Amino acid sequence: MIYLSELLIQNPGFESFEELVQLIESKKEGEIHLKVDIKPNYPDTPPDWEDKIEGAFAGIHSVMGPSVGCTEED
Repeated sequence: MIYLSELLIQNPGFESFEELVQLIESKKEGEIHLKVDIKPNYPDTPPDWEDKIEGAFAGIHSVMGPSVGCTEED
């Protein structure tokens, strides 16, 4: 299990939320769970930060992003 607080402690030089997301994407291999136990305190932390962190861990960048696929008209 990965704890978000541990990643933040281990990487004190990070200055942006995007750096954290990239780290989470690289750490997800071999891990089963991510515990979001603390809010990242970066100036660019978005309001939906929990969804973005969980998405990075799961390999889903946005569940509300642009729709891809066929429509009835296709």
